[in-house]
Amino acid sequence: MYELECKCMLKKDGRFVLGDGRKELLEYIDKEGSISEAAKKMDMSYRHAWGVIRKIEKATDEEIVKSQRGGDSSRGSVLTPAGKRLIQDYHELKKEHKQNVYRNPSLTVDGIILKNEKILLIKRKNPPFKGGYALPGGFVEYGEKVENAVVREVEEETGLLTKIDRLVGVYSSPDRDPRGHMVSIVFSLKVTGGSLEGCSDAESADYFEIDDLPPLAFDHGDIIADFLEMVKDG
Repeated sequence: MYELECKCMLKKDGRFVLGDGRKELLEYIDKEGSISEAAKKMDMSYRHAWGVIRKIEKATDEEIVKSQRGGDSSRGSVLTPAGKRLIQDYHELKKEHKQNVYRNPSLTVDGIILKNEKILLIKRKNPPFKGGYALPGGFVEYGEKVENAVVREVEEETGLLTKIDRLVGVYSSPDRDPRGHMVSIVFSLKVTGGSLEGCSDAESADYFEIDDLPPLAFDHGDIIADFLEMVKDG
């Protein structure tokens, strides 16, 4: 199986400072206390290793490696505070880059059940909006179809068996959920069985008059308004 790996490099004012290879050399110097020993670990000559250090120092305008005794770097060398900070910055920036590259929105589903001019809502048991009201729903599991996920989540939170009536819409505003970027696919559902009760992440579940709904979590007020407009238009 193939794997994609992206290499990172640290630059300053357009000049190459550090990549994985240079970073590894500095880490060996820090561990071994010797440029010559670090060079052996990297399978390079002492001259080459020292040349790399000089290039890093020239690019950063800082002393990165310092001799411990008598000016002979081969007999005992340490990283300066600037050298240690450079490695730390590299690790932090690489971690941040990886998080930004591979970070994706989470996929959720919500279900709307309309019965006798009433909307089914759950009282949330857990944060965010603990104790607030919301449409029943939750996260789509890996390998699961969104159509199956909404039926499963509604049953888990309300005890009701349902089938999909129609797609209401996709809600993807990055700030709609305080936990992060959550994209919700919303369906209206028809009840086919089961018994209404609050279960799973729901403290309770009940129907509310559409003209007298409690304050709602997330953007569920907007979702319900869109749904009612859809129903009105047929």
